Amino acid sequence: MQTLYTGMAEPKQYSRALELSLAAAMTLALGMLVLVVQRLAIPPPIQVEEFVLQPIAVFPDFASIEDVDVKKQQFFDYLEGYVIAENEALIATREQLLNYATIIRNGARLSRRERAWVAQLAVEYEVDPEITSDQRMINALLLRVDTIPISLVLAQAANESAWGTSRFALEGNNIFGQWCYEEGCGMVPERRSNGATHEVRRFDSVGSAIHAYFLNINSHHLYQEFRDMRAQMRRQRKTLDSMELAYGLGRYSERGDHYVDEVQTIIEQNQLQQRDRT
Repeated sequence: MQTLYTGMAEPKQYSRALELSLAAAMTLALGMLVLVVQRLAIPPPIQVEEFVLQPIAVFPDFASIEDVDVKKQQFFDYLEGYVIAENEALIATREQLLNYATIIRNGARLSRRERAWVAQLAVEYEVDPEITSDQRMINALLLRVDTIPISLVLAQAANESAWGTSRFALEGNNIFGQWCYEEGCGMVPERRSNGATHEVRRFDSVGSAIHAYFLNINSHHLYQEFRDMRAQMRRQRKTLDSMELAYGLGRYSERGDHYVDEVQTIIEQNQLQQRDRT
């Protein structure tokens, strides 16, 4: 019987050719991998919106829950997802800053796109605009772009919103008592002092209120002590301790030390540190 061929090389020659092709492909792939690792190729900046939960039009009616323990747990459960989303967004941004810091330490320079992103972040977090060094700017941002323990956020929310039953929470999604200073920017407090012009800020959603709270703690000069304490814990590779960090928020309220005691008591009595992740 006549043997038929398809025009391909004989088996041994074909096998050898395939081995050479695979070897060349692997060499090329390894070369490309080395280049990527050397440059620490970084994806485009993470958009915070990727982590934010969808707005809810109606704030839950926690006042209608008669059982106090049930009301507390539902309040915490409701807010926890928003807090986790905000912390995840901060972690992603922080990791990107750490990658940029590594690039600079290795002697490379940031690209124009990377520097523009860092500059935009610096404006958002109110970093000193006089800082011109990329390394110093990133170091300053790393002190601000960081997480806040879930337990501390939940305790403050409970304290400031009367467990989600305050007028400001119900009418304006304001669960942290945040103020604004332009006429019409929010709700006028009924017991506002004579001559005072502040209003209680109104938010479109709970998510936007929590984002504003995080930005406030991470950028306002009144909470520098909190950020310094957090940075010290990071340097010592400790888990962020909400009971300790609460001492850095004494200027959040005119009640000062009494306010810190109230927040710590809420954390302890409701075992909120069991909800912490970082």
